[in-house]
Amino acid sequence: MLLLEVISGERLAKPERGKMRVHKISNVNKALDFIASKGVKLVSIGAEEIVDGNVKMTLGMIWTIILRFAIQDISVEETSAKEGLLLWCQRKTAPYKNVNIQNFHISWKDGLGFCALIHRHRPELIDYGKLRKDDPLTNLNTAFDVAEKYLDIPKMLDAEDIVGTARPDEKAIMTYVSSFYHAFSGAQKAETAANRICKVLAVNQENEQLMEDYEKLASDLLEWIRRTIPWLENRVPENTMQAMQQKLEDFRDYRRLHKPPKVQEKCQLEINFNTLQTKLRLSNRPAFMPSEGRMVSDINNAWGCLEQVEKGYEEWLLNEIRRLERLDHLAEKFRQKASIHEAWTDGKEAMLRQKDYETATLSEIKALLKKHEAFESDLAAHQDRVEQIAAIAQELNELDYYDSPNVNARCQKICDQWDNLGALTQKRREALERTEKLLETIDQLYLEYAKRAAPFNNWMEGAMEDLQDTFIVHTIEEIQGLTTAHEQFKATLPDADKERLAILGIHNEVSKIVQTYHVNMAGTNPYTTITPQEINGKWDHVRQLVPRRDQALTEEHARQQHNERLRKQFGAQANVIGPWIQTKMEEIGRISIEMHGTLEDQLSHLRQYEKSIVNYKPKIDQLEGDHQLIQEALIFDNKHTNYTMEHIRVGWEQLLTTIARTINEVENQILTRDAKGISQEQMNEFRASFNHFDRKKTGMMDTDDFRACLISMGYNMGEAEFARIMSIVDPNRLGVVTFQAFIDFMSRETADTDTADQVMASFKILAGDKNYITVDELRRELPPDQAEYCIARMAPYTGPDAVPGALDYMSFSTALYGESDL
Repeated sequence: MLLLEVISGERLAKPERGKMRVHKISNVNKALDFIASKGVKLVSIGAEEIVDGNVKMTLGMIWTIILRFAIQDISVEETSAKEGLLLWCQRKTAPYKNVNIQNFHISWKDGLGFCALIHRHRPELIDYGKLRKDDPLTNLNTAFDVAEKYLDIPKMLDAEDIVGTARPDEKAIMTYVSSFYHAFSGAQKAETAANRICKVLAVNQENEQLMEDYEKLASDLLEWIRRTIPWLENRVPENTMQAMQQKLEDFRDYRRLHKPPKVQEKCQLEINFNTLQTKLRLSNRPAFMPSEGRMVSDINNAWGCLEQVEKGYEEWLLNEIRRLERLDHLAEKFRQKASIHEAWTDGKEAMLRQKDYETATLSEIKALLKKHEAFESDLAAHQDRVEQIAAIAQELNELDYYDSPNVNARCQKICDQWDNLGALTQKRREALERTEKLLETIDQLYLEYAKRAAPFNNWMEGAMEDLQDTFIVHTIEEIQGLTTAHEQFKATLPDADKERLAILGIHNEVSKIVQTYHVNMAGTNPYTTITPQEINGKWDHVRQLVPRRDQALTEEHARQQHNERLRKQFGAQANVIGPWIQTKMEEIGRISIEMHGTLEDQLSHLRQYEKSIVNYKPKIDQLEGDHQLIQEALIFDNKHTNYTMEHIRVGWEQLLTTIARTINEVENQILTRDAKGISQEQMNEFRASFNHFDRKKTGMMDTDDFRACLISMGYNMGEAEFARIMSIVDPNRLGVVTFQAFIDFMSRETADTDTADQVMASFKILAGDKNYITVDELRRELPPDQAEYCIARMAPYTGPDAVPGALDYMSFSTALYGESDL
């Protein structure tokens, strides 16, 4: 009874003073009742056996007392007394070589474990470096003597018994070791305080690393956007179709290869930002504010500018290709018309400068005059061609054709020559008219031939020019229009053939007159240079060009049919993929609102859902391939679908971003649940309450719905209290409460988190109740990296009791929960 009073610090019932057996049994029962009142179950131990001197029972009772009053109160990280004591020994001796504590028997035989415990807490008492593992007796006796002399721990063990026993007694060693634990209990409090500080510092270090990672990723992404936008804004056109096609191919490579990884980086950046903010809220830290220009909104704005410039660049590329295509067509048309005109004007100036009329006969003069009239008619007929050539040259100039100088030079030469021909024609007419009064004979038949042959010849030349004219179409309707026009032309050929036969009949009639009247006409028509052979030759050429035109139109019709198949093929896929993306977006919206099961189940379901979406990527790639075929075929419209490749790309990127954000929201909910100790049932209850009052099913509650939700959960608050709560869950005053904000608020109401006061109290324990802590104390009590972390950030202590190396842990503890850029 005296023993129990000493070790428990309490008074027992008054003992019996008698010497009889009954008095002894009564006293022992009082001791046993006191032990039982402390929650200890006594099995097979009776007062009679103790009084009778039963050694086994007596030792069992003593061991029970030791367990209850010396060992049972030992607890390390909520383990049992024995396991806690063993864990404490392992942690304290971990830095020492040749020490490996795994139990309470053979691990202590060499004595190094006892010496390590003493040296860890009182290094000045033992020179641990001089101890040898092969000298256990010296090690054990050293530890026992030092413990008895300096730590007030009596010698409970005998060194020779421990060394000479294969397995030392576990209870004896555990009892002796527990004396060390109690002797160093003050150090244990310091260890607990150090653990708390390490935990807080680890959170700060991790958050700072996440902030640095965000800043770097944001800077890299903004730098890429900054470099890419000038490239997309460069609208300097190329001179050739090949060069512009290369620009288009470079743009496709950007779309296929360079942009998709940046889309993923942008999505990952937003996920990292949300995760960081969640961790800061969970650890009661201020929200992270990125450096100026690196906010998520800044990145979204820069990305929007990139998308806008990208869209304008693609439109510019396609318009520029259309322009170059038209330029090539116009340039070829200009060359054809110019060549035909130049061939016609060849020798005309020399002919107009002739003075053959000076020695001609009257009939010859009249013939020359009529011939000149026919030439003027021919000249007037060519006026339209010269105007067409000038108009085409002007259009090439307006479209900024790269070879415009040469075109202009050639056009100017033709116009100058045309003006000169006009002047020479006028001059010759005046000369002929001056001599006309002297000449009266005219051959009407030759004149009629010339008048009919000239327009017919011009018609044939125009027909040949039209039949050889290049064309450019983009739809089946356009080629069908050209085919219809060609069929209409072919329908006029019989009438043209009749006109040809009539003109040849006139020539034949002239021949008959010449033969009949023996007119000396030198066998040629003086009024025109167009011969029947030339007419027949050009007619044959026209007949040959007709089937060639038929073939060209047929081939173009086939090409347009192929283009139409490409349009239908793209449209069929786009009309499936577009609605599929929209459906998936709506399904993700419903999933994020109507989630069932545990958060892990929801996360697994969402990741499976994300996998099914990613597996759809080959269909997008196939559609990209069809889109490339359409662009390579220079197809610019598609009536079979309202979806463009740009719509599909934007929808696909939004779908990937939305599923990633939804997964991130569930991961953040898991972080919140685990950090705040929220059970799955509580999380389900929060989700059910939120879904019930999310009446519009938008994933957010408006102000009135949130007030109703709080009332349903037992909150009774006035307007001021509700306004305070709204400032917490809706700091940006958007008038809505998200699920994450709702979870943070509900968990904050009951969570037990570290506070600045708790951290300050922990530092005070390490400092031995001083108002400051020294550099040596930090390095002794904390891991190296966290000790240096504190030393680098703590301000020097300037109080009246300051010593060299003193640091101000109070202001540092407050700053941990204040300044985010510490």
